[in-house]
Order: sequence, then C-alpha cells, then structure tokens
Amino acid sequence: MAEWNDGGAAPLALIEDLDASDPEAQLDRAALLLDEVKRGLRGPTLRLYRPRPTMAFGQRDTRLPGFEEARSAALARGFAPVVRKAGGRAAAYHEGTLIVDHIEPAAEAMVGHKGRFEVFGGLYAGALRTLGLDARVGEIPGEYCPGEYSVHGVPGARSTAAAPVKLVGTAQRVVAGAWLFSSVFVVSDAKPVRAVLTDVYRALGLPFEPSTAGAADELVPGLTVDDVEAALLAMYRDRGALASPRRVPTA
Repeated sequence: MAEWNDGGAAPLALIEDLDASDPEAQLDRAALLLDEVKRGLRGPTLRLYRPRPTMAFGQRDTRLPGFEEARSAALARGFAPVVRKAGGRAAAYHEGTLIVDHIEPAAEAMVGHKGRFEVFGGLYAGALRTLGLDARVGEIPGEYCPGEYSVHGVPGARSTAAAPVKLVGTAQRVVAGAWLFSSVFVVSDAKPVRAVLTDVYRALGLPFEPSTAGAADELVPGLTVDDVEAALLAMYRDRGALASPRRVPTA
C-alpha cells in the first residue's frame, strides 16, 4: 500500500494532537503510542502536533562535557531542554514547526531501518515541492543534527535566505515489534531556532553553521504551518494511507 511498508498494510489512524502540554509530556506521548502499537493495542498511527519551544537533545549529547552548559543555554533562550530516545543530535523546534510522528507495527522492525530514512526524505521533500519550495534530500555542510537524508531547501528569486537551509530533520526509534519515525518541519520564525542552536552547539563543541538553520517561509514567503500540514496529509491521502482523523483536544 505504501513505500514504507513494502506492500499492504492497515491505514494510518490520524491524530491531530491539540494538547499544548509541556515538551516532556509530548515526548512521553510518542513513547506511549509506540508502546501501544508494538503491543497490538493500536494500529498504524500518524500523529501531528505543534510544540512549545523545545531543545531536543540526542542521547550522545548528554555524554559530552558541555551538556550542562548547553542545557542552560537552551533555557536562557526559552527552549525547554529534553532528551529524546530516538537517534540524532540536538534539534530545536517551536510553534512555527510541525512534528510528525509516524508509527507502524513490524515483526522485524530493524529490517528496512535505513531505507525508511531514504523513503520518508523523498516523500516529504516531494510534499514540500507542491508548495513551491525547491526541496531536496541530502545533508548540507554544517547543518544541525546532520543526516544523509535530511530535507533542505534551495533559495529562489523570492527567498530571503541566501544559502540552502535545512527544512526537515528526521529521527527514528525502533523497538521489538514497532518503529517510530519522527520528523520536524521548520516552517516559520527561524530566528530563535537559529540563535538557540548556535549557543547549544557552541557549548557542546559540535560543528554548526548558523546559516543552515532556516524555515520554509524564508524560501517561499507567506508559507504557514497549516499549508505544510495540508500538503503532508494530501501526500498520505494520495497513497490511500489515511483513516479518518481524530483530533485530540487540549487537556
């Protein structure tokens, strides 16, 4: 039915999560959904939400000498520091971003682990191109949370950005019986993201080029999170991959 499953599978239950709770609770919610899927209590799930300002550190970041300094730097910029269980390095997000948690059951969840990065990178870049973005798959030198299948955007005639910027960062968590593919789409208000990443990466002693941290609306002025969400859902619907949506209200 879809590229990420190599064949038929149940449609994704869509959760449009309106809960504006703290960042730690949002990570816990993702872990709970993953556990429910792996135990067969829930089927394939697609969860979308718009977070509060968050600095999501990777497990490796916590072992660096500058981690406590980096954590303090995030707090000083108004970004709540959390540690995610999925892979990758530090990534920042806020209300101008969209988080996409795609969760699927899988008897052999590690099979196709790397391939999922390639598949979702291509699908998400394609969805962004429908909005007029010149979105491409591949790491750009100096990007935060670097990845071979990150999605970046190339400036055009209307862009305010002068160089390619990272638009989507992805991470994956695999457990026995299921996988979670989590993606961060940076859509608007790049300035605070750029500033906090600069401080955090300096403290961690990791390479980072601030100009690579941008947002979709720097490439196509006027783009909104609503626009990106609609394009993503259209991509999933075109593949017959969505069940009826369920809005989860604010607690």
